Amino acid sequence: MTLLDTIKRAQIPAAKAPVSLMQQDGKRPADTYAESHIDQTAREACSAANRAAANKIVKYGTLSVSHIFFPVAVETAGTWNQSAIDLIKELGRRITAVIEDTRETVFLFQRLSVSLQSWNVVVFVATSDAV
Repeated sequence: MTLLDTIKRAQIPAAKAPVSLMQQDGKRPADTYAESHIDQTAREACSAANRAAANKIVKYGTLSVSHIFFPVAVETAGTWNQSAIDLIKELGRRITAVIEDTRETVFLFQRLSVSLQSWNVVVFVATSDAV
């Protein structure tokens, strides 16, 4: 289940990002272990995610004029920036209102966390094959 599917499940009108906003540079989640982040992530939890979210605000900030914009950044170790947590909690609250299952927010965090870990396995295997 994608984040877009989740938003629609909460009965919120949503569409994929316009092609003009899509990146073709192959960027991955905020890599907690990248050399460029390791100094800061060793001292402060969520620093890579917070930096990635701040960069998204700068890059996509003008969208807030016409769209609801939440900068979502999740580190490879699974740490989420605060606006990502707020978004998932709100989606969980709205899905709970629709399907009347109070566990939905917990399930949503679990599904997204499993997706992140699955992606980490793919990246790890690809990296180990290259070595």
